[in-house]
Amino acid sequence: MQPTADPSLTGFDRGANILFEWPSGQREGGTRIMDETTGTTTVSAGAGAENQAPYRVLARKYRPKDFTDLIGQEPMVRTLTNAFSSGRIAQAWMLTGVRGVGKTTTARILARALNYETAEIDKPTIDLTVPGEHCQAIMEGRHVDVIEMDAASHTGIDDIREIIEQVRYRPVSARYKVYIIDEVHMLSNQAFNGLLKTLEEPPAHVKFIFATTEIRKVPITVLSRCQRFDLRRIDSGLLVAHFKNVAGQEGIAIDDESLAMIARAAEGSVRDGLSLLDQAIAHGGGSVDAEAVRSMLGLADRSRIVGLFGSLMAGDVAGALASFRDQYDSGAGPSVILTDLADFTHLVTRLKFVPEAGQDPSLTETERESGADYAAKLSTVILSRVWQMLLKGISETDTSSRPAAAAEMALIRIAHAANLPSPEDALKAFQNSGGGSAEASGQASGNGPSGGGATARAVGERRMPQGGNGGGGQPSMHLAHSAEPSVAAPAVSEPVEEVAIGSLEDMVALAEKHRDIAMKVQIRTGVRLVRIEPGRLEINLAPDASPSLPGELIKKLGDWTGAKWSVALSREEGAPTLAERETAKREALVSDARQDPDVAAILARFPGARVTDVRIAALEEDLAAEALSPTEDGDILPEDLEPEDSSD
Repeated sequence: MQPTADPSLTGFDRGANILFEWPSGQREGGTRIMDETTGTTTVSAGAGAENQAPYRVLARKYRPKDFTDLIGQEPMVRTLTNAFSSGRIAQAWMLTGVRGVGKTTTARILARALNYETAEIDKPTIDLTVPGEHCQAIMEGRHVDVIEMDAASHTGIDDIREIIEQVRYRPVSARYKVYIIDEVHMLSNQAFNGLLKTLEEPPAHVKFIFATTEIRKVPITVLSRCQRFDLRRIDSGLLVAHFKNVAGQEGIAIDDESLAMIARAAEGSVRDGLSLLDQAIAHGGGSVDAEAVRSMLGLADRSRIVGLFGSLMAGDVAGALASFRDQYDSGAGPSVILTDLADFTHLVTRLKFVPEAGQDPSLTETERESGADYAAKLSTVILSRVWQMLLKGISETDTSSRPAAAAEMALIRIAHAANLPSPEDALKAFQNSGGGSAEASGQASGNGPSGGGATARAVGERRMPQGGNGGGGQPSMHLAHSAEPSVAAPAVSEPVEEVAIGSLEDMVALAEKHRDIAMKVQIRTGVRLVRIEPGRLEINLAPDASPSLPGELIKKLGDWTGAKWSVALSREEGAPTLAERETAKREALVSDARQDPDVAAILARFPGARVTDVRIAALEEDLAAEALSPTEDGDILPEDLEPEDSSD
């Protein structure tokens, strides 16, 4: 039986081989070829099932295709949605952010939204659920009207001049001609200047989308012509959820601790995290566990980091060094251990003020519980001190030729300082103790074998627990301030005109004489006199007095009197300050005035009135008795107010 010719094949010469293409679901192994002379078909050896497509990394395979796939960029999506719906579409956009947060992907999605076209929709739109005519080509970076340029390799004015010459031509098939310039901050100054005019007044069919990681390097003249979007780092919780979803689609078993480590290592970058997940899948041979991820990333065990932190806060140097050596032998780098320790210190400090931070999905249960516990026990001062010491230790470890030894020395310093009081606490403890002991003051008075002037001493000691109370004593401190020691020199006794000082009033008068108003105020308000001797002063400070006041007094008294002085802080309370005496005197006068019958009658007659001050009028005869003398200018002043001789 002869085969009948298919009417659709008329016009073909007999004996020709005709190529037929089947839909992908009906193809069996390759392309079928029909021989017209025999009517038989054969299957060509072509792209069969055994020739699979090359593997695509997860970062490319799961790249967002529309705005609904973008994670962590809701503010930008909301702004673009409102702009497109209202028709207020900008002519240029500037996308900035760290690596891997979706700048280039957002640019392609934006180009797709600008050129979206289907049988039902023919206008720019954010709703891209149904693929449009140009969507596939744009997302693959091969559309003729969406031009992508890498400014890192096209930095000169010639590349920008080519763009300027092409913008005048309308797009070939799409609605807009879109220029996507990545790493735009790497353009030269001449290229930026050449782009300004076109960027300010582009043709109606042209849109510009710029992406950069260094927004500060972009000239302000370019930024002012663009609508700027700052793409944020992705939150760790969103990264964990996204990576879990990707692993599920890939059929990979992965535990929560591994996801948390990968999300933490990604530092807010989706691309970095997916690359790490890809590497972890290959490292684990199809399944991912925490130990494999920790080994791959060279991380320290977070639970052992918490234990190391506890040893440091307890002052257990041996335990801290043992924990460090254990992690170091397991493959964690010294700098990595200190960095993880700093991260946990930051977590504890943050939990102290923001307890909700413990709900971060990237935290392990050990970190969450132990962090909250330490946040309740440790003060902010201690945590800040540990943080500063760790930062210095990390920098020393990174630059040291023996990083392990440098890290151990940093841990020893932290453990040693764990129980030390802060400078503020030490000062408060010293002030509460009443000041330096007479013994310490005597040693600081300059009578020692040093042969020079007196020295300044600060002696800190720990009070041993008294028998049976079982608790450690708080640290106490004895301070003694004196003039700086003189350089070793032969003792020469030269006559010095000394000014006698016997009270605080004398010191105030000296300050007033030398026009040192600041010191006068400090003496009046901050000094409580205990005892005064020639060349030696024992005082107690008022609560609001400056801690540096004793040292300043040493210098000022030496300058004013021409003699060496030592100033010691005493445990005795001392007499009230001059300001306190005046306040007490004023209050006594006001109290006496209220008891006066006439004043009491006035207060009763005028409700709400009060006595604010009491002044005692001087008797006329007292004023007349004052010795008056004229000045050179003809002014008459009391003798004690005569101006100083300018010749002195």
